Amino acid sequence: MHTPTKVLVVDDEPELVEVLQEHFCSLGYVVRTAANAMQARVHMMDAAPDVAILDIRMPGEDGLSLTRWIREHCPDTGIVMLTTAADVIDRVVGLEMGADDYVGKPFDLRELQARVTSVLRRRQLPADAPADGVTFGRCVLNLSTRKLFDAKGEEIPLTSMEFDLLRVLSDNPNRVLKRDQLLDQAHHKDWDVFDRSIDLRIMRLRRKIEPDPQKPDVIKTVRGVGYMYVSP
Repeated sequence: MHTPTKVLVVDDEPELVEVLQEHFCSLGYVVRTAANAMQARVHMMDAAPDVAILDIRMPGEDGLSLTRWIREHCPDTGIVMLTTAADVIDRVVGLEMGADDYVGKPFDLRELQARVTSVLRRRQLPADAPADGVTFGRCVLNLSTRKLFDAKGEEIPLTSMEFDLLRVLSDNPNRVLKRDQLLDQAHHKDWDVFDRSIDLRIMRLRRKIEPDPQKPDVIKTVRGVGYMYVSP
């Protein structure tokens, strides 16, 4: 039996919450709502959603802090942030904290739906995924479980975009990939190749896998071109 996709909408604007709940319910999703971070935590401890749609600007605890909490306690939940057009810094920080994607307010419902669908698709485990691991510096990436482990065997949390980038790099060892090639093969064509988001994610990945992130030996920058995974 098919299990309905669970969505949690967190926003302090009742009208927007109502619109989003009605829209995603019409698509067959099970939607729960929260007006603040405290309510969101209660819902997530009860049953972690497949994806959370979070407003960054909320009274009290903001969406950035909640993003960090979700990534620590519900690593399998996808996160789509709602930001304003001027919130470039918040957007960058949100991606740094582990959000999978963002949509700027005001937004078209179809765009938000596409972002959510993309995050859900990237977090689905392919039935034919190989079970072997790929070495990234001091870490091992298990392609079948979509999990990254350190030298001690402890799991290192990954966002879906981070996993996609590691998978693409592992498929192209010792080969320079341009930003548009990375985005294309990771199925993120909707991202702008000049957007800093891909560079930020590479930076986050280096912090997780490189012995010295300031002098990367695993994911190297090829100036003016792109990135290269140096396979052992």
